[in-house]
Amino acid sequence: MINDEYFLAALRLAAGSDPIPGHVSAAARDAFGLRVSQAVTAAPADCAATRGVRGGDGPGMVRFVAAGLTFDLEVTVGDGLIDVAGQVFPHPGEGSHVDVRTPHLTLTRRLARTGQFAVTGLPPGWLSVVCHRPGLAPVQTRWVRIRP
Repeated sequence: MINDEYFLAALRLAAGSDPIPGHVSAAARDAFGLRVSQAVTAAPADCAATRGVRGGDGPGMVRFVAAGLTFDLEVTVGDGLIDVAGQVFPHPGEGSHVDVRTPHLTLTRRLARTGQFAVTGLPPGWLSVVCHRPGLAPVQTRWVRIRP
């Protein structure tokens, strides 16, 4: 497992003898902190209902698929905040839950028997969902930018 100091040392070596500006190192640390260790990343997938979100054009549906799971996310924007209604299927098993993440906030929700979950009042910007399954690697969506 890589730690922050090794990561920064590798960046310094790759950059040559010039020191890395402090803001670049800070941004790299922030980005590294957003990763979910050993997670499988679900890629966007087409379906008849997908519209809007992936292109950054506003609210809509987006689907992600990986590791035998499908994430359907419906995103709406109201009063400048984001609401997400989602479903993970097939149901990933008893004790599974999702983390709906922004760069500064993570909200955890247990999955209903149907695999459904909802989160309201998120700030606009970047969003990712991670499904945690007992005994298996987590599955995360790519980061999606939601604009009001």
